[in-house]
Amino acid sequence: MTPRNPLWVGLYARHLLLASALSAATVVAAPLTLTTSAPTRSAAPAPAFHLGTPTAPDGQAITVDAQSLLLNGARWTPVMGEFHFSRYPANEWAEELRKMKAGGIDIVATYVFWIHHEEIEGQWDWTGQKDLHRFIELAGASGLKVIVRMGPWCHGEVRNGGLPDWVVARGQVRSEDPAFIASTTTFYEQIAAQCRGLLWKDGGPIIGVQLDNEYGGPASYLLALKRLAIDVGYDVPLYTRTGWPALSTPMPFGEIIPLYGVYAEGFWDRETTSMPGRYWSGFHFSKLRIDANIANEALGRRDVSDPDDVADYPYLTCEIGGGMMSSYHRRILVDPADIYATTLIKLGSGSVSPGYYMYHGGTNPPGQLTTLMEQQDSPLTNWNDMPELNYDFQAPLGQYGQTRPHYFQLRLLHAFLDHFGPSMARMDTFLPDVRPSGQHDISTLRWSVRSDGERGFVFVNNHQRGTTLPAKTDVQFAIRRADGSTLRFPHEPLTVVSDAAFILPFGLQFGHQHQLEWATAQPLAIEHSSTHQEVIFVEIPGIPATFKFAHQAPFTLTPGHSSELDHLTITVRSPDAAGRHGLTGSSLSLPKLRSFPFTLERAAGPLRTIDLATTRQPVATAPTAADFADAAIYRIDLPADFDPAAQNTLLRLHYVGDVARLMIGDTVITDDFYNGNPLEIGLRRHAEALRHAPLRLAILPLQRRAVTGRQPLIFLDPSALPDFGDRDAIAELRQTELTFPTTWHELP
Repeated sequence: MTPRNPLWVGLYARHLLLASALSAATVVAAPLTLTTSAPTRSAAPAPAFHLGTPTAPDGQAITVDAQSLLLNGARWTPVMGEFHFSRYPANEWAEELRKMKAGGIDIVATYVFWIHHEEIEGQWDWTGQKDLHRFIELAGASGLKVIVRMGPWCHGEVRNGGLPDWVVARGQVRSEDPAFIASTTTFYEQIAAQCRGLLWKDGGPIIGVQLDNEYGGPASYLLALKRLAIDVGYDVPLYTRTGWPALSTPMPFGEIIPLYGVYAEGFWDRETTSMPGRYWSGFHFSKLRIDANIANEALGRRDVSDPDDVADYPYLTCEIGGGMMSSYHRRILVDPADIYATTLIKLGSGSVSPGYYMYHGGTNPPGQLTTLMEQQDSPLTNWNDMPELNYDFQAPLGQYGQTRPHYFQLRLLHAFLDHFGPSMARMDTFLPDVRPSGQHDISTLRWSVRSDGERGFVFVNNHQRGTTLPAKTDVQFAIRRADGSTLRFPHEPLTVVSDAAFILPFGLQFGHQHQLEWATAQPLAIEHSSTHQEVIFVEIPGIPATFKFAHQAPFTLTPGHSSELDHLTITVRSPDAAGRHGLTGSSLSLPKLRSFPFTLERAAGPLRTIDLATTRQPVATAPTAADFADAAIYRIDLPADFDPAAQNTLLRLHYVGDVARLMIGDTVITDDFYNGNPLEIGLRRHAEALRHAPLRLAILPLQRRAVTGRQPLIFLDPSALPDFGDRDAIAELRQTELTFPTTWHELP
């Protein structure tokens, strides 16, 4: 009853206002909404694909439709990783391919760089680490399938994009010019000879090829390359091309499958600022497949749109950035979270098969006539100055086979695809009713749903390179399903912490009697026995792992614990345990560190003048070999009791400078454009040379004026900028470490 006394009326009114304010402060925010529908595929007959022989001698078949690849008629969502055989010692291939397989890779892709095999016209070299046939054999023995990216133009940060100088000198490259086609025919014949007996139709692991790369001219050129490949015997289930840039004339449907990509940030931009252009869009869910950022030094800043027939092709990728190289003018420092987030974004945007460039780093081979890296003054204009030898790429597996954090993190997604990918491939992509308004909207949660209208997966990303996305509180999802019902979960709102990126399931059926209505843990794998099924989940940082099964109350599990239902076990693991040690296959022991001294033999001399190139979009030019006459020189004497041949030991050099060259005696074994990371070298590979000569590190000074100011000549991540104090330049080796062992364990 309302009091009648005026004093009490006033107090009562104040009480109501206060109660209303307190209630408003505790009200849960409205759920985030999204509407799904039943599958929207047309009932009309699907367009036909015109590809090669799909069936192997044992009856296995690889085919393709609008939703995915198919293996023996079943949905197949393989993971592809790039590894360049000619950039890695042949005696180490087998071990590295096994590590790729253990990381969840199903297909190894490799460029065939023409200039690596015929630098001098008529002098072919397919020996040693250029032995394509042996590499493919070992890949097959490791359980990997193979896609050969056969050019003739590859890019890959190789001189002339891989075209030999003598081919470039004749002009009309990457065209249907008869002279160029004649030379390319010989090249394709050589590749076909290397691959004889290894094609899928012959019982081998080669399931496809890529024709040229990043080509934007008339479709007739790519079709001519396809005919040429078939004529020399390259009959494979899949003919592919990069889906960027747009072709100048339409590609007839089904002739060559477009594959897509995304990079968190690139070395090729002409700006010396962080995250120029539209790199931010790679961290937003979108149904657009073409990425506007790749190769924009050559293609320019541009608006992009997908071809009209894109929905009739499966959404496959070949170049999700597994890391990034540094060019001389742009020193990219990779955050492993960038790689995980962009991969998850692609899956949540509709992709069914991630492909990484690079997944494994390497070292450029020496040339007979020139160095073989991309540089601005090459005959066929390459846009960027790259390290002469180092092609580490900050990849999941590095230049010396070292494992990086994102190797383990990506295993979580690869395991998910292995077990849940086939069902996800049947699901459409749906975007929420309220989406981020653009680059600077950091308050709206980024999420999407893959669903068949009843069940599916929620994808969430709260990470963006170069930007701190704040935690999102009071998060609940309301998904309107095809039958008109709405699923609202979780039962208690959750907080999405900054940098989180994860997948949540809903409506999944396990066996005949267990329907998982929703979970706040990321699905990882399903393991079967004759009478039992175990479903393994990964805990998401900051979110309790809660499960709601039909007709049961929600329950929460902590990592390392399980819940037993009838013939079903639900198990939760921590992200580290699930990623580092996996489910089956392999793991790595943690390295031990050992520091040791070094000696400055010579201080740096006068600073060099950093010139701009004379290309259309000039940027700073890298130093030449002559410039190293003024480099600081450090002698590195390994401990007397250390045998570099005994263990797979990494030498880690923490230095500050512009460019470094590591030498054994006077022979350069690798080089580095400083980006804040230590320079890592696998010593076992160089054990014999180290018996006869010492290690020496040459460092050119990093000049203050080159990396500071409003328009620096060289972009460095802010975390890599040293404290110059009152100095104009720095060239210092600051610490040396041996890490051992990094031993690869095969698990039963």
